[in-house]
Amino acid sequence: MSELTSALYSADEVRELDRSAIEDHGVPSYDLMCRAGAGLLDVVQLRWPAAKHVLVVCGGGNNGGDGYVLARLLLQAGAGHSVLAAIPTEKLQSDARRAWQDYVQAGGQVYEQWPEQVAVDLIVDALFGSGLCRPVTGAFAALIQRINDTGVPALAVDVPSGLDASTGAVHGIAVRAQATLTFIGHKRGLLTHEGPDYAGKVWLDALAVPPAVFLDNPTRVFRLDATDIGQRLPVRARASHKGSFAAVIVIGGQAGMEGAAVLAAAAALRSGAGLVRLTTLSRRERIAILPDVIQVPAPDEAALAQTCAQAGVLAIGPGLGQSPEARAWLNAALLAEVPTVLDADALNLLAQDSACRLSSSTVLTPHPAEAARLLGISTAEVQADRFAAAIAIAQRYSAVVVLKGVGSLITDGERIALCTAGNPGMACAGMGDVLTGVIAGCLAQRLSAFDAACLGVCAHAAAGDLAYRARGNSLLASDLDGYLPEVFKTRV
Repeated sequence: MSELTSALYSADEVRELDRSAIEDHGVPSYDLMCRAGAGLLDVVQLRWPAAKHVLVVCGGGNNGGDGYVLARLLLQAGAGHSVLAAIPTEKLQSDARRAWQDYVQAGGQVYEQWPEQVAVDLIVDALFGSGLCRPVTGAFAALIQRINDTGVPALAVDVPSGLDASTGAVHGIAVRAQATLTFIGHKRGLLTHEGPDYAGKVWLDALAVPPAVFLDNPTRVFRLDATDIGQRLPVRARASHKGSFAAVIVIGGQAGMEGAAVLAAAAALRSGAGLVRLTTLSRRERIAILPDVIQVPAPDEAALAQTCAQAGVLAIGPGLGQSPEARAWLNAALLAEVPTVLDADALNLLAQDSACRLSSSTVLTPHPAEAARLLGISTAEVQADRFAAAIAIAQRYSAVVVLKGVGSLITDGERIALCTAGNPGMACAGMGDVLTGVIAGCLAQRLSAFDAACLGVCAHAAAGDLAYRARGNSLLASDLDGYLPEVFKTRV
């Protein structure tokens, strides 16, 4: 049992891993089920050692079979428990039926109605497995609602029942678990969208599946967290000078929104840019910014292309607005052929030109609503499958995409990285502007667009986590400026 793994899988991919272990490598399927039950017993004993009575809710498939194995092991350990069969036991098949029979032969008793006569300390959700892809309705929905209403801690088997293991979407209703033990491969849906709110603490038990199974079935989705920063951050030569790293030009800040561009500029400086210039659409002569940032007047339209082409990296969008002047700036940026980060209104303007194709050194950083505009679909459709939406944007615009949100996704249209760092305190205005600056600063260190986006997202989230420990939900976007140096000290 482990907490971390870099490879993340869809439900279909884990199903193939399971098949390969059984058919190609000769692992008996019932052995896998028994290993799953043993892993569940370990979690129960380690996480809830004081639990006097465990209720195991069993469905009809292999997930239910895992529950029956756990029940047998609880029985053999002399632990107080009850088993609720959500599916009539006469309908059980294959390994699940064998697991139920072994439990009954060991002296176990199965209830068909909720056991009202006992006080339950822990509920084990073995109702639905990772293959669920339909809405939960009727008696099953009522059962899940009752589990949630008890207020009793729940341990989910593989995935919380009702949660899509591939996308993190809830199929109508799902068990809110305090912990999840997932099997064979880490399910990607546990880490994005609604997954983290329902899965709780997640552990992985690979069930001793042979390593060759994973080598034969690679995945293109992998996990990022704060530990990846040191591995991705370039080492600076001692002879480095500001010209060793690209100059960043931040473009945005219409009247009243200057602060968005200021946040991005400061973050770019903190994240590795050799020099940062700030150009705003505001007519204010001077904006309160760091003295390290060079503020330059917005050039006339004839000089726009030259200004953009002279940049080492462009970051355009924070506070930009959607005026004709903003559109002219965006057009100039897209013709500059330099690494570019597009955010906020730059994305909204881009969405109005669906035929536009960008260079592979461009990074788009939409939140779900902006992603929906870029694809011409609803926000709900984006959230229903964030992985598919991110890939679709990357392929449509030929760019690297950061789809923001819980479990932010980074993709170049082929590989997908999922960042697990970050916290609810970061749900405030300006956080996206800071992220734009951080990614621009990483691009200034001569990283590829995909690597810069991965490093930037990780560093931004890690700085947010440091700030959250100090300030909780009172966190401001500008607070990250004080924590980014701590994050980037990883390679000092």
